[in-house]
Amino acid sequence: MRIIVHGSELAAAVASAALSSVGHQVTWYPHPDTPWEQLREAQWLSREPVVMDQLEESCSSGALKLVDTVSAFTEADVVWLALAPDQREAAEHFIDEIAEHQTSPLVVVNNSMFPIGQTEALEGLLRHASQVAVMLPDMIEEGRAWQVFTRPSRWLLGCENDWAERQVRELLRAFNRRAENIQRMPRRAAELTKLAINGMLATRISYMNEVAGLADSLGVDVEHVRKGMGADSRIGYEYLYPGCGFGGPNFSRDLMRLADVQVATGRESYLLEQVLDINEHKKETLFRKLWGHFHGQLEGRTVAIWGAAFKPGTARIDHAPVLTLLRALWAQGVHVRLHDPAALPAVRAAVGEHPLLTLCANNPYDACEGADALMLVTEWKPYWNPDWRRLKEMLGAKLILDGRNIYDPSYVAARGLVYRGIGRRADP
Repeated sequence: MRIIVHGSELAAAVASAALSSVGHQVTWYPHPDTPWEQLREAQWLSREPVVMDQLEESCSSGALKLVDTVSAFTEADVVWLALAPDQREAAEHFIDEIAEHQTSPLVVVNNSMFPIGQTEALEGLLRHASQVAVMLPDMIEEGRAWQVFTRPSRWLLGCENDWAERQVRELLRAFNRRAENIQRMPRRAAELTKLAINGMLATRISYMNEVAGLADSLGVDVEHVRKGMGADSRIGYEYLYPGCGFGGPNFSRDLMRLADVQVATGRESYLLEQVLDINEHKKETLFRKLWGHFHGQLEGRTVAIWGAAFKPGTARIDHAPVLTLLRALWAQGVHVRLHDPAALPAVRAAVGEHPLLTLCANNPYDACEGADALMLVTEWKPYWNPDWRRLKEMLGAKLILDGRNIYDPSYVAARGLVYRGIGRRADP
C-alpha cells in the first residue's frame, strides 16, 4: 500500500519504520516544527531499540522516503496522522491539502490524541464518499515502541465503515498474525477508550501510593499489602507498584485531556483531580523523607540522585518526578549530584546551569562522591544491584531513599545502610 505518515511524534517514527519494513511504500512528512534533521539528533528517538536502524534501512532500500513539503506527495491509499495534541489545526490543514488533490479512495488513520470527535471532523474535510477517517489510538510505550507496534496485544479501531476496516486490516496484516488483536468500535468510543485506559492506570498507581503512605504511618511493609491485593483475581498485580510519582509526555497529557473532556460535558472530574493531586504530592515524597531524617537541617548537604527520565528506556523528562524533586531540594540549599544513562541532556536543557547541580555522565558512583544520601528516582537496570559496601563507604549519612521500591529493605539494612522506600523501611 502507498502510505503517507505525517508528524514528528515517536508514533510517527515507529509507524514509518514498521510499515516500510513489511513492504508498504511509505512517505514520511515530519511536522515542520521538528524536521528530520532535528529528529535524527533527538536522544529520545535514537535510544529506541530497532527504530532508527530500521528507518535508515528503509530509506536505503527505497521503501521509505522522507519529504519536507506537501507538494512532494502523489495519491495514497492511507494517510497516517501521528501529531501532537496541540497540532490539531496542522492536521486539518494537512488533510485539506491532501483532499484537494486526492481523487481515489483513501483512509485517514488518526493516530493522534485530539479532542473527542476530531476524527469525524477530519473526515468532513475529505471530498469523496470513498474517503474515510478512522481512529487508531496511539498505544506506543517509550523504550519498547518497536515491540509494541510490531507485536501488539491489541489495536483499538474506531471505525463505522466496513471497507475502511478491511483497508486497516490489510495495512496491519503483518502485525496481526499471532492472534486477532483488532477491536472495532465507533470512532468516539475509541477516542474516549484511550483516555479512559490511562485514567484507570493512573488511578491504580495513585491509589497504591495512598496505601503506601498509610502503611508508612502504621509501620506496615506495603510490599505485603501489594502482594495480597495483587493475588485477588479481581485486582491483579499490574500498576500496583507504589513509587515517587509518574510522568511522561503522553500519560500526563491524556489524563489532563480526560479531565478537560469531563469538564466540557458539565461533569466535575473529582476523581481525576484527586489522582493528579496525589501524583504531584508523591513527587515530593523522597524530599519529605530526607527532611524527616535530618530533622529539617538540609542546607549545605549533598544528595546523589540516580535516574532522571520519567521511566527506564527513554531520554525524556516530561513531567518527571525529578523536576519537582530538584526544585524542592534547591529551595533548601541542597547540592544535587545527578546520574542518568540517557536523560542528562534533557535535564540540562530544562534547568540550565544551576550552581547546586552537578551532572555525572560516566558512572553512577560518581554521583555519590561526597553525598550524604542516595535517592533512586528512575529504576534503570544498572541501578538494581549496586555495590552496597562501596555505597556505605561513600554516603556520609548511609541513607538510601528508594523511590521505586526495587531494593530489599532487610538486605540493604544488613549492609549497614538506612533504607527508606515508599511504604517500606529498615534500619541497620
